[in-house]
Amino acid sequence: MNKIPNFLIPYFRTNHAGETGAVFIYKGILAISKNKDIIEFSKRHLQTESDHLKIITEILPEKHHSKLVFLWKILGFITGFFPALCGDKFIYATIFAVESFVEEHYQDQINLISKDKKYEEIKHLIKKLMDDEVDHKNEAHEKFKNLNFFQRFWSTVVRKGSSFAVKVSMVV
Repeated sequence: MNKIPNFLIPYFRTNHAGETGAVFIYKGILAISKNKDIIEFSKRHLQTESDHLKIITEILPEKHHSKLVFLWKILGFITGFFPALCGDKFIYATIFAVESFVEEHYQDQINLISKDKKYEEIKHLIKKLMDDEVDHKNEAHEKFKNLNFFQRFWSTVVRKGSSFAVKVSMVV
């Protein structure tokens, strides 16, 4: 892949931070969950997120990585660990909330570059990453119905937290 254009560096910094957080969400879930379906779900998704992180790490120069990677690891782990303490629906609601946000975030990047043919390769990469995240979102959504107040509240916290993390990682 060609060099990432300068105007996309902040977006790829957020992508790197987000994929780091996602890896640690699944590590947090796996640290505590004993449910074999959750473990299988988490291991599969952990592999996909690890692959995404590897791809982004390879194309984003290290000097452009977020200076807060340690924080994204901690917050990601907590974002997986806490719902695993609360039950399966909390886990699936978490993944649905995160991936719904990520889908929008990747789509914003695609929209930003879609009119310029010279960015076709990077657009296809972002689309591939987004498609995987949408698959995760849809799989999580199939696993829960009718969230209670606390699960909906937690989902809102996760989405707002993801949004805040993107704003911070755009600059740091």
